[in-house]
Amino acid sequence: MKLKHNINPVLLQFINFIILVYSFVTYIPWYIFSGSRQAIAKAKQVKAKPVNNKPGGAYRSVNSLHCLASVLYPGCDTLDKVFKYAKTKFKDKKLLGTREILKEEDEIQPSGKVFKKVILGKYTWLSYEDVYIKAVNFGNGLAVLGQQPKTNIAIFCETRAEWMIAAQACFMCNYQLVTLYATLGGPAIVHGLNETEVTTIITSKELMQTKLKEIVSQVPLLRHIITVDGKPTTWSEFPKGVIVHTMASVQAMGAKADTGNKQQARPVPSDIAVIMYTSGSTGVPKGVMISHCNIIAGITGMAERIPNLGEKDIYIGYLPLAHVLELSAELVCLSHGCRIGYSSPQTLADQSSKIKKGSKGDVTTLKPTLMAAVPEIMDRIYKNVMNKVNEMTSFQRNLFILAYNYKMEQISKGYTTPLCDSLIFRKVRMLLGGKIRILLCGGAPLSAATQRFMNICFCCPVGQGYGLTESAGAGTITEVWDYATGRVGAPLVCCEIKLMNWEEGGYYNTDKPYPRGEILIGGQNVTVGYYKNEVRTKKDFTVDENGQRWLHTGDIGEFHQDGCLKIIDRKKDLVKLQAGEYVSLGKVEAALKNLPLVDNICAYASSFHSYVIGFVVPNQKELAELARKKGFKGTWEEICNSPEMEKEVLKVLAEAAMAANLEKFEIPVKIRLSPDPWTPETGLVTDAFKLKRKELTAYYQMDIDRMYG
Repeated sequence: MKLKHNINPVLLQFINFIILVYSFVTYIPWYIFSGSRQAIAKAKQVKAKPVNNKPGGAYRSVNSLHCLASVLYPGCDTLDKVFKYAKTKFKDKKLLGTREILKEEDEIQPSGKVFKKVILGKYTWLSYEDVYIKAVNFGNGLAVLGQQPKTNIAIFCETRAEWMIAAQACFMCNYQLVTLYATLGGPAIVHGLNETEVTTIITSKELMQTKLKEIVSQVPLLRHIITVDGKPTTWSEFPKGVIVHTMASVQAMGAKADTGNKQQARPVPSDIAVIMYTSGSTGVPKGVMISHCNIIAGITGMAERIPNLGEKDIYIGYLPLAHVLELSAELVCLSHGCRIGYSSPQTLADQSSKIKKGSKGDVTTLKPTLMAAVPEIMDRIYKNVMNKVNEMTSFQRNLFILAYNYKMEQISKGYTTPLCDSLIFRKVRMLLGGKIRILLCGGAPLSAATQRFMNICFCCPVGQGYGLTESAGAGTITEVWDYATGRVGAPLVCCEIKLMNWEEGGYYNTDKPYPRGEILIGGQNVTVGYYKNEVRTKKDFTVDENGQRWLHTGDIGEFHQDGCLKIIDRKKDLVKLQAGEYVSLGKVEAALKNLPLVDNICAYASSFHSYVIGFVVPNQKELAELARKKGFKGTWEEICNSPEMEKEVLKVLAEAAMAANLEKFEIPVKIRLSPDPWTPETGLVTDAFKLKRKELTAYYQMDIDRMYG
């Protein structure tokens, strides 16, 4: 969608003439010297085909029509072999980087709150050889503590180099790594630790004090806590029999251990590598059992979609490593000689919450070339930049809009705009370090407006990916030269995808012009099932007559003529209203969440009522301005609790909903404005910022009763 300007029509005609002349003069040298011609041709190519002509037949990538890919390197069929191969090939190259903390300060806010601020130094690096030795020693040290092959060990820790070192140690020694989100609540942590019967947990000092301290007495089998960042402070409330170690001390034990005569139990491809607990967006977290061959197949498919991946690339790791997107992305990088520099959402950019004003965030220092993100983060960047554009002078704003609209036209034709990139969008690009060549988005659907904005302003392809924990994160990723929006790309070379009829929702794989239905993923990346949950495993996984394992995702998709998939609905998001109309809650939210006035939104509908309602986290600056215009005065809480302001926001939502062609019955009739943001810490969204509908419903139950009163 083009941005609107307010330029004099005569002046606009003259500017368009100049642009036309510029385009004509530069076209011939561009055609001769640019490699974009090949990209245009590739973008138009068919990317996946059905393996047969039957309705509901599986689609495969044109690069794996006859045989699905399953290994990165010949003979490397387990994760320990992949790392050993990479260590041999890239021995002295840098692998894992961490910034040193130079100074920590308390900054008192006008409200009286105290915020922690840090000044960070340069990145210090561990080579492939360094990481390998540390992982070997840690694995041997765990064996000294009594850890046996094929038994469970938990990691409950922030994303950092030690997380990856611990994971590689477990892969080498065939320990089954149980991963838990650092933001999970106490009951969910207790559930995961007790269900997997772990005796050892790897964590950080902060998480031990803030989370584990409260629940450790509820985990009776726990014997060892290992902190990755040094000796913890004295803790007098330790339950009897629980010993705290540092990671360094366990590595020291492993370095001294006599392993010469001991035959190590190396993993085989079918052995479980990770039991990954989901974020619990639909209830109690489920443990997904992911084997070595599942992960290797998944990262093989992902790596094929990233051209020229290698030693020159730098990846910034800041998403939770307990999330399959981040773990897969880092394993792809590790296996191809890339550097991984660690960060966090609080230190990512110069404007991040923990970075002291005037000092540099992690992207500015690291200058990554590769980055993964969830839609919530990209939506925030989009809104922040557009707010800054609106604050520009009339001349600056119109110049930006002209460049934006011009580049949008050029991108749609497959052309590049080097002059606009260097003169207009350079400053925006520097927000992510200035060197990003590929942005990968996953975890939830990305709006077309945000995707196009990121393409234009950050001057790089934005790949949308689709996958689940249950498919080892692998499913589809868009090709880098495919600039179409709203799609998630063709199946990866490791898997195939078919669409199954869903009669209740009215989706059929015989639909025209595009076949539609529930998405089923098949291939070696499809995981073993849910830990100690045979009933759910049988429900979500099936095996066909050829022995192919299929995951029933619950998502609804359609295949386009070039073999690319588009996610159009979700079975769990579909609600039948009292009058019989079906409402897709995700569709309503997608139409409204990019409004400047909306930071987040959750649509809600009940089958006992005839209309949709919603909970909205408003943008504080935008809502305060709207209140000022309407003459409403009060505190932030008073503005959000005002029925008058609810009506004003509803008007804005209704206009946007009609512009997005929502049906009348899909438009929210009543809303609740929430003064507090939804963060993973509140338990209302997952670590990937997906809505937890069950928790949101419980949290706003009184408001639901009022709105349906």
